[in-house]
Amino acid sequence: MKKIFLFLLLGACGGANWVAPDDFVYMPVKTDSYEIATWQKINNPKNKNIHIYIEGDGHSFDAYGQPTSDPTPRGTFVRDLAVADDFENVVYMARACQFIMDDNCVEADWTSGRFSKKIIDAQSSAIKQIAKDNKITLIGYSGGAMVSGLVIKQNPDLKVVKWITIAGVLNHEKWSQYHKDKPLDKSLNMEKLPKVPQTHFVGGKDENVPYALAKTWADEKDIIIIKSATHDGFEKFGCDILNSL
Repeated sequence: MKKIFLFLLLGACGGANWVAPDDFVYMPVKTDSYEIATWQKINNPKNKNIHIYIEGDGHSFDAYGQPTSDPTPRGTFVRDLAVADDFENVVYMARACQFIMDDNCVEADWTSGRFSKKIIDAQSSAIKQIAKDNKITLIGYSGGAMVSGLVIKQNPDLKVVKWITIAGVLNHEKWSQYHKDKPLDKSLNMEKLPKVPQTHFVGGKDENVPYALAKTWADEKDIIIIKSATHDGFEKFGCDILNSL
Protein backbone atom coordinates (compact mmCIF):
# COMPACT_ATOMS: atom_id res chain seq x y z
CA MET A 1 0.00 0.00 0.00
CA LYS A 2 1.41 3.37 -1.00
CA LYS A 3 1.83 5.89 1.77
CA ILE A 4 2.00 9.60 0.96
CA PHE A 5 3.70 11.80 3.54
CA LEU A 6 2.93 15.45 2.89
CA PHE A 7 4.68 18.00 5.04
CA LEU A 8 1.31 19.67 5.52
CA LEU A 9 0.18 16.60 7.47
CA LEU A 10 3.27 15.55 9.42
CA GLY A 11 3.53 15.62 13.19
CA ALA A 12 5.72 17.77 15.41
CA CYS A 13 9.13 17.14 13.80
CA GLY A 14 11.11 20.04 12.32
CA GLY A 15 9.63 21.48 9.14
CA ALA A 16 6.28 19.79 9.75
CA ASN A 17 4.33 23.03 9.86
CA TRP A 18 5.75 24.39 6.63
CA VAL A 19 2.91 25.35 4.31
CA ALA A 20 3.43 26.01 0.61
CA PRO A 21 2.21 29.39 -0.68
CA ASP A 22 -1.01 29.35 -2.66
CA ASP A 23 0.81 29.71 -5.97
CA PHE A 24 2.83 26.52 -5.40
CA VAL A 25 0.79 23.44 -6.29
CA TYR A 26 1.60 19.94 -5.03
CA MET A 27 2.09 17.72 -8.08
CA PRO A 28 3.56 14.22 -7.67
CA VAL A 29 5.34 13.07 -10.82
CA LYS A 30 5.18 9.37 -11.73
CA THR A 31 8.27 7.67 -13.13
CA ASP A 32 8.97 4.02 -13.93
CA SER A 33 10.42 3.41 -10.46
CA TYR A 34 9.17 6.06 -8.04
CA GLU A 35 6.67 8.84 -7.62
CA ILE A 36 8.57 12.09 -7.06
CA ALA A 37 7.03 14.81 -4.90
CA THR A 38 7.11 18.30 -6.39
CA TRP A 39 5.56 21.68 -5.66
CA GLN A 40 5.23 23.79 -8.78
CA LYS A 41 4.64 27.46 -9.55
CA ILE A 42 4.17 27.82 -13.29
CA ASN A 43 2.81 31.31 -13.85
CA ASN A 44 3.94 31.72 -17.44
CA PRO A 45 4.22 28.48 -19.44
CA LYS A 46 5.21 30.53 -22.50
CA ASN A 47 8.35 31.81 -20.76
CA LYS A 48 10.27 28.69 -21.84
CA ASN A 49 12.46 28.78 -18.73
CA ILE A 50 12.06 26.98 -15.38
CA HIS A 51 14.04 27.06 -12.15
CA ILE A 52 14.12 23.59 -10.55
CA TYR A 53 15.34 23.17 -6.97
CA ILE A 54 16.48 19.68 -5.93
CA GLU A 55 16.39 18.68 -2.26
CA GLY A 56 19.35 17.39 -0.29
CA ASP A 57 19.67 13.96 1.32
CA GLY A 58 17.08 14.86 3.94
CA HIS A 59 16.72 12.79 7.11
CA SER A 60 18.64 9.80 5.73
CA PHE A 61 20.59 9.18 8.93
CA ASP A 62 19.82 9.83 12.59
CA ALA A 63 22.01 11.58 15.15
CA TYR A 64 23.90 8.33 15.74
CA GLY A 65 24.72 7.86 12.06
CA GLN A 66 22.19 5.05 11.59
CA PRO A 67 19.89 4.91 8.55
CA THR A 68 16.35 6.15 9.20
CA SER A 69 13.14 4.59 7.94
CA ASP A 70 12.02 7.82 6.21
CA PRO A 71 14.41 10.27 4.48
CA THR A 72 11.86 13.09 4.29
CA PRO A 73 13.79 16.28 5.16
CA ARG A 74 13.21 17.90 8.54
CA GLY A 75 14.69 21.25 7.49
CA THR A 76 12.97 23.60 5.07
CA PHE A 77 15.91 25.48 3.54
CA VAL A 78 15.46 24.28 -0.05
CA ARG A 79 11.69 24.71 0.10
CA ASP A 80 12.10 28.21 1.52
CA LEU A 81 14.64 29.11 -1.14
CA ALA A 82 12.34 27.91 -3.93
CA VAL A 83 9.32 29.86 -2.72
CA ALA A 84 11.47 32.97 -2.24
CA ASP A 85 12.44 32.83 -5.92
CA ASP A 86 10.28 35.45 -7.65
CA PHE A 87 10.90 33.98 -11.11
CA GLU A 88 7.70 33.15 -12.99
CA ASN A 89 8.27 29.39 -13.21
CA VAL A 90 9.74 27.61 -10.18
CA VAL A 91 9.65 23.98 -9.05
CA TYR A 92 10.71 22.40 -5.78
CA MET A 93 11.59 18.75 -6.34
CA ALA A 94 12.08 16.21 -3.56
CA ARG A 95 14.30 13.18 -3.88
CA ALA A 96 12.97 9.68 -4.43
CA CYS A 97 11.27 8.30 -1.29
CA GLN A 98 11.04 11.72 0.37
CA PHE A 99 7.44 12.67 1.26
CA ILE A 100 6.21 9.72 -0.82
CA MET A 101 7.15 6.25 0.41
CA ASP A 102 5.98 3.32 -1.69
CA ASP A 103 6.78 -0.37 -2.08
CA ASN A 104 9.70 0.36 -4.43
CA CYS A 105 11.55 2.31 -1.75
CA VAL A 106 14.32 0.47 0.09
CA GLU A 107 16.90 1.73 2.56
CA ALA A 108 19.68 1.75 -0.05
CA ASP A 109 17.74 4.44 -1.96
CA TRP A 110 18.73 7.05 0.62
CA THR A 111 22.00 5.49 1.82
CA SER A 112 24.61 3.65 -0.28
CA GLY A 113 22.52 3.85 -3.48
CA ARG A 114 21.22 7.39 -3.20
CA PHE A 115 22.96 8.25 -6.49
CA SER A 116 22.28 4.92 -8.21
CA LYS A 117 21.32 4.74 -11.88
CA LYS A 118 17.76 3.84 -10.86
CA ILE A 119 17.50 6.95 -8.70
CA ILE A 120 19.09 9.25 -11.29
CA ASP A 121 16.85 7.83 -14.02
CA ALA A 122 13.78 8.59 -11.89
CA GLN A 123 14.85 12.15 -11.09
CA SER A 124 15.74 12.66 -14.77
CA SER A 125 12.33 11.42 -15.86
CA ALA A 126 10.57 13.76 -13.44
CA ILE A 127 12.63 16.73 -14.63
CA LYS A 128 11.95 15.92 -18.28
CA GLN A 129 8.22 15.63 -17.67
CA ILE A 130 8.24 19.07 -16.06
CA ALA A 131 10.70 20.79 -18.39
CA LYS A 132 9.44 19.34 -21.67
CA ASP A 133 11.23 21.48 -24.29
CA ASN A 134 11.89 24.38 -21.94
CA LYS A 135 15.24 25.74 -20.80
CA ILE A 136 16.01 24.97 -17.16
CA THR A 137 18.19 26.19 -14.35
CA LEU A 138 19.01 23.40 -11.88
CA ILE A 139 19.75 24.26 -8.25
CA GLY A 140 20.90 21.39 -6.04
CA TYR A 141 21.65 21.41 -2.32
CA SER A 142 24.13 19.01 -0.67
CA GLY A 143 23.42 15.54 -2.11
CA GLY A 144 20.91 17.19 -4.43
CA ALA A 145 23.88 18.86 -6.09
CA MET A 146 25.26 15.44 -6.99
CA VAL A 147 21.85 14.36 -8.29
CA SER A 148 21.51 17.48 -10.44
CA GLY A 149 25.01 17.05 -11.87
CA LEU A 150 24.42 13.39 -12.71
CA VAL A 151 21.09 14.28 -14.33
CA ILE A 152 22.90 16.77 -16.58
CA LYS A 153 25.65 14.27 -17.39
CA GLN A 154 23.20 11.47 -18.19
CA ASN A 155 20.83 13.66 -20.24
CA PRO A 156 22.65 15.90 -22.73
CA ASP A 157 19.31 16.59 -24.40
CA LEU A 158 18.15 18.64 -21.43
CA LYS A 159 18.38 22.39 -22.10
CA VAL A 160 20.29 23.33 -18.94
CA VAL A 161 21.26 26.99 -19.16
CA LYS A 162 22.72 27.18 -15.64
CA TRP A 163 23.68 24.80 -12.84
CA ILE A 164 23.96 26.02 -9.26
CA THR A 165 25.02 23.95 -6.28
CA ILE A 166 24.93 24.77 -2.58
CA ALA A 167 27.18 22.90 -0.15
CA GLY A 168 27.33 20.28 -2.87
CA VAL A 169 28.97 16.88 -2.83
CA LEU A 170 30.10 16.52 -6.46
CA ASN A 171 32.36 13.48 -6.16
CA HIS A 172 31.17 11.08 -3.48
CA GLU A 173 34.28 8.89 -3.73
CA LYS A 174 36.54 11.80 -2.76
CA TRP A 175 34.01 12.87 -0.13
CA SER A 176 33.87 9.40 1.44
CA GLN A 177 37.66 9.12 1.45
CA TYR A 178 37.98 12.56 3.03
CA HIS A 179 35.66 11.59 5.90
CA LYS A 180 36.97 8.00 6.06
CA ASP A 181 33.41 6.76 5.51
CA LYS A 182 32.19 3.65 3.75
CA PRO A 183 32.05 4.16 -0.02
CA LEU A 184 28.65 4.58 -1.67
CA ASP A 185 29.16 1.36 -3.59
CA LYS A 186 25.70 1.33 -5.17
CA SER A 187 25.96 4.87 -6.55
CA LEU A 188 27.13 6.52 -9.75
CA ASN A 189 29.91 9.08 -9.42
CA MET A 190 31.11 12.13 -11.35
CA GLU A 191 34.78 12.04 -12.29
CA LYS A 192 34.30 15.21 -14.36
CA LEU A 193 31.63 17.86 -14.00
CA PRO A 194 29.22 18.60 -16.84
CA LYS A 195 30.20 21.39 -19.21
CA VAL A 196 27.42 23.89 -18.55
CA PRO A 197 27.52 27.38 -17.00
CA GLN A 198 27.83 26.73 -13.27
CA THR A 199 28.27 28.29 -9.84
CA HIS A 200 29.10 26.38 -6.67
CA PHE A 201 28.39 27.96 -3.27
CA VAL A 202 30.66 26.65 -0.52
CA GLY A 203 30.40 27.48 3.17
CA GLY A 204 33.55 28.88 4.72
CA LYS A 205 32.67 27.02 7.93
CA ASP A 206 31.33 23.90 6.23
CA GLU A 207 33.09 20.91 7.79
CA ASN A 208 31.07 18.42 5.73
CA VAL A 209 32.01 19.81 2.31
CA PRO A 210 34.90 22.21 3.00
CA TYR A 211 36.44 24.45 0.36
CA ALA A 212 39.63 22.35 0.38
CA LEU A 213 37.54 19.41 -0.83
CA ALA A 214 35.24 21.37 -3.14
CA LYS A 215 38.15 22.76 -5.16
CA THR A 216 39.33 19.21 -5.95
CA TRP A 217 36.28 18.67 -8.16
CA ALA A 218 35.20 22.16 -9.23
CA ASP A 219 37.12 24.92 -10.98
CA GLU A 220 37.99 27.64 -8.47
CA LYS A 221 36.65 30.32 -10.81
CA ASP A 222 33.19 28.72 -10.46
CA ILE A 223 33.25 28.64 -6.64
CA ILE A 224 31.77 31.34 -4.39
CA ILE A 225 32.72 31.05 -0.73
CA ILE A 226 30.14 32.18 1.84
CA LYS A 227 32.54 32.77 4.72
CA SER A 228 30.07 32.46 7.61
CA ALA A 229 28.03 29.52 6.29
CA THR A 230 28.13 26.03 7.75
CA HIS A 231 26.83 23.00 5.84
CA ASP A 232 23.35 23.37 7.33
CA GLY A 233 23.55 27.13 7.74
CA PHE A 234 22.89 28.73 4.37
CA GLU A 235 19.50 30.14 5.37
CA LYS A 236 20.84 33.66 5.89
CA PHE A 237 22.44 33.72 2.47
CA GLY A 238 19.44 32.96 0.27
CA CYS A 239 19.61 36.38 -1.39
CA ASP A 240 23.20 35.76 -2.50
CA ILE A 241 22.10 32.52 -4.13
CA LEU A 242 18.94 33.95 -5.73
CA ASN A 243 20.89 36.90 -7.09
CA SER A 244 23.13 34.47 -8.97
CA LEU A 245 20.23 33.05 -11.00
